[in-house]
Amino acid sequence: MFITIIATVFVLGVLVFIHELGHFLVAKKSGIRVDKFSLGFPPTLISKKIGETEYAIGVIPLGGYVKMAGDNPDEDRTGEPYEFMSKPPWKRFLVIAAGPIMNFVLAVVIISGLFYFRGQTVDKAVIGEVMPGGPAETAGLLPDDYIVNIDGVEINSATEMIAEIKDKVEQPLFIKWKRGENLMSDTIVTFRDIGVTTAGDTVEVGKIGIITGRAYEKLGLFSSIGAGFGQSLDYTIATFQFIGGFFSGKSNAGDVGGPIFIAKIAGATARAGFDILLEFMALLSVNLAVLNILPIPVFDGGHLMFLIAEKLKGSPLSMKIRLIAQQAGLAFILILIVLITYNDITR
Repeated sequence: MFITIIATVFVLGVLVFIHELGHFLVAKKSGIRVDKFSLGFPPTLISKKIGETEYAIGVIPLGGYVKMAGDNPDEDRTGEPYEFMSKPPWKRFLVIAAGPIMNFVLAVVIISGLFYFRGQTVDKAVIGEVMPGGPAETAGLLPDDYIVNIDGVEINSATEMIAEIKDKVEQPLFIKWKRGENLMSDTIVTFRDIGVTTAGDTVEVGKIGIITGRAYEKLGLFSSIGAGFGQSLDYTIATFQFIGGFFSGKSNAGDVGGPIFIAKIAGATARAGFDILLEFMALLSVNLAVLNILPIPVFDGGHLMFLIAEKLKGSPLSMKIRLIAQQAGLAFILILIVLITYNDITR
């Protein structure tokens, strides 16, 4: 439980901080006065004013915000040049878009760093765990060994390894494996187990008592950056596809998760290793970026939509139109919260 709490606060804290930092930095660069930078929502735990900005940490670690001078259309504005609404639409657009962009950049940085320092995942018949007392342990197989040949058949992936073993029930297999640069071999007799096909049918399968692990291949600096950007882009496309499927009925609504689900995954990935937790953070960062640019009032994308309409119209939208849009957006968010909460509880 302690690991889960720490991992959740760490993941959400970093994602929210980076998101709000994007708004903050671009606002400052644009000459907009930032009154408050808060990580977390009130009540406030600690705060300190430096210059014109109050920096605060709130009790509820599920978000954050940047309060800029004159950023609320409902409030009276003085027309001072440092106010948000005094800036041209394109500058306000950049300030709002900076949050989601920073989340995407964070994902690229994390994944690129993993590719460079740890390596890119490759499909290899590497052993992750060895079952105590099983045939593989008896033969001397250890975690991080990788199988290269079974009964004369060259093995290049975990998929090929499983295919060669599963159909041999209680039969001897002559297996070769590598440990570092050393080639080892032995005859291993499989044991009988029950497997499930993609159609849901149960079948007898052969096993040797191992769980496959993950193998990595290190990349150079520029290759890591390119691959990191490519994978982040793949995550982005997959997220848009899921959201599109959610509205069309092709995606399963039960797959939508909230804070409880995030905490559960954060705890599980933290126990699997810090690098696995970072992978989850990168995926979540892309999800946050995509969610925030959806054209839904209350989200960053809703504000961007208002700015585009303002640019096309030549003047800000009327308060009546903005209010109707915000009420519709709020209704959608409330429905989404109910769905997420239901899914989290039923899980």
